[in-house]
Amino acid sequence: MSASGTSPGPAAFVEGLAPGGPASGGHAVRARRGLAGGLGLRTLALGYLTVLLIAPVAMIFYRTFEHGVAPVWNALTAPNAVHAFWLSIEIVAIVVPLNTVFGIGMALMLERGRFRGRGLIGILLDLPFAISPVVVGLALVLAYGTTGWFGNWLIAHGIQVIFSVPGMVMATAIVALPFVARETMPVLRELGTESEEAAATLGAGSWQTFWRVTLPAIRWGVVYGVVLTTARALGEFGAVSVVSGRILGQTQTLPLYVQSSFENFDTTGAYTAAVVLALLSFATLLAMSRLARRTPRDRAA
Repeated sequence: MSASGTSPGPAAFVEGLAPGGPASGGHAVRARRGLAGGLGLRTLALGYLTVLLIAPVAMIFYRTFEHGVAPVWNALTAPNAVHAFWLSIEIVAIVVPLNTVFGIGMALMLERGRFRGRGLIGILLDLPFAISPVVVGLALVLAYGTTGWFGNWLIAHGIQVIFSVPGMVMATAIVALPFVARETMPVLRELGTESEEAAATLGAGSWQTFWRVTLPAIRWGVVYGVVLTTARALGEFGAVSVVSGRILGQTQTLPLYVQSSFENFDTTGAYTAAVVLALLSFATLLAMSRLARRTPRDRAA
């Protein structure tokens, strides 16, 4: 109320909101405080990332090329390093297609199926997220080792799983199991069943509907899951270290080669292999970033 007993007029109200008015000063103070708080949070986050990630990775690159390119090239072309690299690629080339097919089928079953025990299967699918990869490797040894449930029978038929490539493939496949399914399921949920039902009404069979309707609609979820599976398979260490035996030049993947070289004081070999893994990881992150930007445009189209 004013001194005359009447409320302030519209002019006084507008004056309070105008630039330079009393309310404007309060908004400016709050804006400055918000800006300072945002800068502080960004600085804190960047400092945390620098200490934990950027500085150690930068140091690996520095140590690798500290003495020039020639030692790096010699370490990169060493027979054991080349074998470790191609063994990692071989395992990825086996695991990714297997987990892609399994993940798509599991996603369809969990999202489109209606049956008892569906929740339990979903929990089992997420189990590799919850348990340590070392436990996965130990479980494979207990099941497929020479004293395991199936080990003696497999060896009697000329099949060796543990301390060989099949065991390494199984260990990698388990730890990378959920990615394709978990990236595809939300896309299926958002897609709904209208297009599939329309295709069935027009006379399309199950396979025709899948190839022409479902798969094109979920392809970016599948591709994103494939990228994550590839990254996980390339960097897997714990489970593979248990089942591989770490035999130099035979069952050493690139992560195992890094550890072995470092323990044997071959720092150049360890740093070089670590840089190769880092570059592969950067390529994977770049692919993920491009997919993340392309997916909204693809959906809008």
